[in-house]
Amino acid sequence: MLRLDGVTRTVTLQNGDPLPILKGIDLEVDAGEHVAIVGQSGTGKSTLLNIIGMLDLPDGGTYEFEGRDVAKLSEGARANLRGSTFGFVFQQFNLFPQRSAVNNVEVPLLYGTRGRGLLLRRQRALGMLERVGLADRADSLPGYLSGGEQQRVAIARALVREPRVILADEPTGALDVATGEAVMSLLEEMAAQTNAALIVITHDLELASRADRVLEIRDGVLQVPELSRTTKGGAA
Repeated sequence: MLRLDGVTRTVTLQNGDPLPILKGIDLEVDAGEHVAIVGQSGTGKSTLLNIIGMLDLPDGGTYEFEGRDVAKLSEGARANLRGSTFGFVFQQFNLFPQRSAVNNVEVPLLYGTRGRGLLLRRQRALGMLERVGLADRADSLPGYLSGGEQQRVAIARALVREPRVILADEPTGALDVATGEAVMSLLEEMAAQTNAALIVITHDLELASRADRVLEIRDGVLQVPELSRTTKGGAA
């Protein structure tokens, strides 16, 4: 489904010096595959996720999505592909503060050809909130929700369009153990139902061990960690 070959990303520090973040990322992910990417803070995990989700472009190497070179697509084409294909679970929630929980979940349904009817949008959004255990908070504004509840709203929003690629950045970071387990089970269930690729960025090794394949980003490249020997899929 997606392939990164020698992808690099460098940022410029305030003093003008370059700082390489990604130094040659090689990665292939198939439809229906669950991949976990682990690593210490500041190693480039979120940068890599942004590139995969077409929120950013690499400055070297190639990224192909279903055989198309992403760098050769127009900005509009990338935006359309991102909106129709990817579901994002951000570490910082990114909810609209003046919209209720159900209105936040409806937002992805405002774009594209699916789910344009008001009643259908509301039904689908309420259905997703029920699946993450928040049906009774549908009309609450984010400011009146706990951090864990806001995270579950963000997850419902990411899944409401049944994306083909689910990108999750620390999806259980704000949740207690029981809720985190339920949320991960939901992400895995939804991915399985639609044969979607699920890519999870996490520092939680137990969470990572649920994946078919575990990779570690270290020194700007992806490596197979010792943990992968105990995952469902074995060594990558």
